[in-house]
Amino acid sequence: MANNHAVVNALDRLIAVFSKLPGIGKKSAGRIVYHILDSNPALALNLAKELEGLHHAIHRCGNCGGFTETDPCAVCSDSGRDHSVICVIESAQDMRIIEDAREFRGVYHVLGGLIAPLEGISPADLSIDKLINRLEKGGIKELILALNPTIEGDTTALYLQKQLKNFQLEITRLASGMPVGGNIEYIDKLTLSRSFRGRIRV
Repeated sequence: MANNHAVVNALDRLIAVFSKLPGIGKKSAGRIVYHILDSNPALALNLAKELEGLHHAIHRCGNCGGFTETDPCAVCSDSGRDHSVICVIESAQDMRIIEDAREFRGVYHVLGGLIAPLEGISPADLSIDKLINRLEKGGIKELILALNPTIEGDTTALYLQKQLKNFQLEITRLASGMPVGGNIEYIDKLTLSRSFRGRIRV
């Protein structure tokens, strides 16, 4: 009985952990855990090993703020990209999604969130000062605000426009291919490509 009780507790704890991940409810978490249990133990060991070493292997790029194993990241260190165009994004995940669309050939700047007063997120919590430091070094011609068309995204975009008004550069936003209230994470590649090609000046 004691062993069965321990197994149940272990299952519950692991399901609770997976349930905390975005987009995974308790049922999905249960399916994942039972799949791991039904699989070869090597799967669980490999998963545990990769998770344990994740924060040691992956860190923030000192330049753009994206996740990388090398600093600077592969995008920032690529001389074949247009370093005069910076795409401002909310999260590092957005960078990977945009890269998959193969439309943008500039570089990035990860804000690390959006301004959301109701959630206690202010401009000071974002990497805006770091963006300004990059602009002060010169050589930037265009800043693309690739922020989600939500209240928080619009608020952040307006704030950035005011803060950067004295810089001699073009500030654009993605075109209307992205629906209002949408999220870059769920936009298909074709729509995202059209949004970049049809970006508008702000």
